[in-house]
Amino acid sequence: MFEYKVKKVAEEITQMLILKNASYGNSALDPVRVFSKANSIEQLYVRIDDKLSRIARGGDFGNEDNINDLIGYLFLVKIKKMEEKEK
Repeated sequence: MFEYKVKKVAEEITQMLILKNASYGNSALDPVRVFSKANSIEQLYVRIDDKLSRIARGGDFGNEDNINDLIGYLFLVKIKKMEEKEK
């Protein structure tokens, strides 16, 4: 049962990331850098800080799931670090 639940949550996060990537482009891992010149990982850390702030303050924005978004950003950090190791 535990394994099923882990896979179900991971699949939910996977689908969310795929949909957001289609909507926003690859902006989290390959930002256009119009204003910020920070590297992708640093930009993800800022997004994580913002999300943690929203969770800590109990704020919601529309129908966003703050916990799933936070997990998604952590996934993206892992992906970016994996990409950097591959270079």
